Amino acid sequence: MHFIPPKMVCETGILAEDHSSMAGPQKDPLIVSSSPMWTPLASASSSSPSPLVPPTTNSTSPGGAAEEGRKEQQQLYIREFQPSDQETARRIFYEGIKERIPSSAFRGLKHQPLLQCIYALLTLICFVVTNSLALACCMPIILLGMRYYYSRKIILHHLGCALRTDMSDIEQYYMKQPGSCFWVAVLEGKVVGIVAARGNEEDNVVELRRMSVDSNYRGKGIAKALGRKVLEFAMLNHYSSIVLGTTAVKIAAHKLYESLGFKHVGVVEHHTVPGMTHSLLERMFFQLRYHRYCLQLREE
Repeated sequence: MHFIPPKMVCETGILAEDHSSMAGPQKDPLIVSSSPMWTPLASASSSSPSPLVPPTTNSTSPGGAAEEGRKEQQQLYIREFQPSDQETARRIFYEGIKERIPSSAFRGLKHQPLLQCIYALLTLICFVVTNSLALACCMPIILLGMRYYYSRKIILHHLGCALRTDMSDIEQYYMKQPGSCFWVAVLEGKVVGIVAARGNEEDNVVELRRMSVDSNYRGKGIAKALGRKVLEFAMLNHYSSIVLGTTAVKIAAHKLYESLGFKHVGVVEHHTVPGMTHSLLERMFFQLRYHRYCLQLREE
């Protein structure tokens, strides 16, 4: 059956993030098949590209032919990773990780009431000690600046760790490991999204990871199509469940998982990632909440 691939050097949940079709202005949606998603599984093969657009009807008129050609160019395909995709996949991953810096620094604060109280207390102390309203008003800006500094420092360190491990050789870490796979989404002849699956034979589960979509192609349902490909892979390989972990702050990211059928099964406060020193200043300005999701496919 499956085998557990070599254990990664660094924790990778931080990306599972904002993979989505969520941020940014909404664009024209792709035409996707309305047929049940599991219908073609009996004859499906994960090694062949998966067109997600139904074939258009033939037209003998020049206008119809041009329209058909345009629609064919707009088709979204999910196919297995090829060595020539390495640099593009790394770029999409890198850009997706970097987008997490402001979200972790600013949006994440609303889920940290204790730190909000500490920052308010520090601002009050600043005013009492200096008797300067101007300096007290600058204090929140200074505190947010410190949050951005630590978020950037830690997330970039985590990014470097991932780029040196599984993302350094996708072919070796995913394509050559039984029970694991890596896919790319292709639109308009370009790789615009990525996702990976890593199997665990001992628990008979597969982990969805590394999902990210090029920021120029969001709002087209690409993230959901990538997620469905992992679901199809898990069904074909008889896994009992799919799991994922994410530190995503945006609500839309969590709605994406729920739309795929995942259930929220827990959250870890003060989650740690490679690069964290656990110093007092770091604890004051950088904290992560790690959410765990699971999709049960069948009972063991």
